[in-house]
Amino acid sequence: MVIYMTSKQRAYLKGLAMNIDPIFQVGKSSLTPELVNAVGEAFNTRELIKIAVLKNCFDDPNEIAQMVAERTHSQVVQVIGKKIVLYKPDKKNPKIELPKA
Repeated sequence: MVIYMTSKQRAYLKGLAMNIDPIFQVGKSSLTPELVNAVGEAFNTRELIKIAVLKNCFDDPNEIAQMVAERTHSQVVQVIGKKIVLYKPDKKNPKIELPKA
């Protein structure tokens, strides 16, 4: 299930993401199944997740973001430098209210 966001909704999420710290780090072993599972689990308690890609990871942060989003059924909000922001609304009771499209 892919949700398409408008630029207004994306901008709103970017604003929220500015105040959160990365809860995951991608290191030299790059994207592992354990990391993907952990990100998926984190979406059970939060809707917006920031991931830091460390300097010793030589993979492209954009590619990492796309792969994690695909595997966790989430949406890439933005990739700035080595920071990735992902969004996945809670199905039962969404905490983040997106502006109307």
